[in-house]
Amino acid sequence: MEKSNSSPVRLSDTGILVLIGIGVALFHVITNGQYGFHRDELDFIMNARRLDWGYVSYPLVTPFLARIGLELFGESLRGLRIIPAIAQGIVVILAGLMARDMGGKRNAQIMAAFAVFITPISLQGGTLMMYFAFDFLWWVLVAFCLVRLLVTNDARYWLGIGAAIGLGMMTKYTMAFWVIGLIVAVLLTEARKYLRSKWLYLGAALALLIFLPNLIWQIQHDFVSLDYLSAIHARDIEWGRGEGFVIRQFYDVTNTFSLPLWTVGLSLCLFGASMKRFRALGWMFIITFALFLINQGRPYYTGPSYVMLLAAGAVGLENWLETRTERMRRVGSGLLWGMQVIGGLIFIIAIKPIAPINSPLWEVTSNLNREVVEMVGWQDLSAQVARIYQSIPDSEKPRTTILAGNYGEAGALDLYRDEYGLPPVITGANSMWYRGYGDPEPETVIVVGFERSQAGHFFKQCDSVGMVTNQYGVKNEETSHHTGLYICRQPQQPWNVMWRQMQWFQ
Repeated sequence: MEKSNSSPVRLSDTGILVLIGIGVALFHVITNGQYGFHRDELDFIMNARRLDWGYVSYPLVTPFLARIGLELFGESLRGLRIIPAIAQGIVVILAGLMARDMGGKRNAQIMAAFAVFITPISLQGGTLMMYFAFDFLWWVLVAFCLVRLLVTNDARYWLGIGAAIGLGMMTKYTMAFWVIGLIVAVLLTEARKYLRSKWLYLGAALALLIFLPNLIWQIQHDFVSLDYLSAIHARDIEWGRGEGFVIRQFYDVTNTFSLPLWTVGLSLCLFGASMKRFRALGWMFIITFALFLINQGRPYYTGPSYVMLLAAGAVGLENWLETRTERMRRVGSGLLWGMQVIGGLIFIIAIKPIAPINSPLWEVTSNLNREVVEMVGWQDLSAQVARIYQSIPDSEKPRTTILAGNYGEAGALDLYRDEYGLPPVITGANSMWYRGYGDPEPETVIVVGFERSQAGHFFKQCDSVGMVTNQYGVKNEETSHHTGLYICRQPQQPWNVMWRQMQWFQ
């Protein structure tokens, strides 16, 4: 009988990481079909239909990717979230590759990838079409290229760093803090030798070239985004959104059960002899963290910076366990993996949109993660406004407009406009203000998202025609604040005068 010469196919470490990344992306796609769009997603989708090189509240990349999603998948909830799901799949692959470059074997690489997957920002990033999903990817790509640079001493990786910085600045301006952290880290460590390399400056030029279109847009719009960021930052401080910055790093930014990984990783990058070459990573984290802390930034802004620390911690703990007895290795590895699995289950249940609305589990998860309540009720709002519009005399409908108080309402009514037969939507929020109030001027206005006193400031006659509700009775911003719906007529001033008073930042 002939013996088979075939042998079992063994995947390479890279192959396993790629499969994990694919699995992460598929997991997000499968679990992203419940509830509805988040209010912030509605803003990105609205702007995706009106592409520009910049917007008041953010640069181009996220609306551009949302536009690709619209072209490929239409207005599908699950379909539009495929691209951020893929982004998170790439992030976990990069985390595993960083662990490999730091000397980690297969177990450390897989643990690093899994630990990144279960961080709150990655779970949220794979759920929503929002800028932090892609901002997360670019920050991690900067760290990955820096690790490759430190390992290989190949200065051409500065081009990768520059490209990632440019894409990051075209996604979210907080990339500037990561860049400052990188600059200081280079100056404080042996990496300053690259200051003599042409590739560093070519990388900086590439970053500027990628960011240039948005910079030109800012110049053309008198750097309105600086006014926006200043106003929003002041609002966040007033609302206390920066409070608990340090303590929230342990449960709101990182997975609580991954604490041993990133703390070990940070200490090794700063002080460990085995990771001396990665000192720049430790300093980059410290400087970036300090900048956000001093400036009272929101806690989640630091989220992407933990990925390289999780990778370093997975490698460091793997190396330490290898010096222990076999029994201790098994116990230690089992304990670490057990913590990751338990932490993963808890945070997945808390963050992903999987609990049936108004079920006992929903009551728990919606209190832990308030973002889910902002995914409920947008089509209900559109249906309510459609009924109000139908009640308006036919003679008035050609000059009827909806005035929305915030970008979520404007985005929802814009998204479902054709489905519900709605009139045009205007708002003074962010970039929508630049699009004006329409031509011809509105005579009848359905006002959504204003208090009566606010509506009366702009119109002489306002009739109350309902309150915002949703079929589930879920309490969110729309059903708890500025809930009135009004039909208003007779503007207090000419529209061209009144519109100048109707610009606001959100």
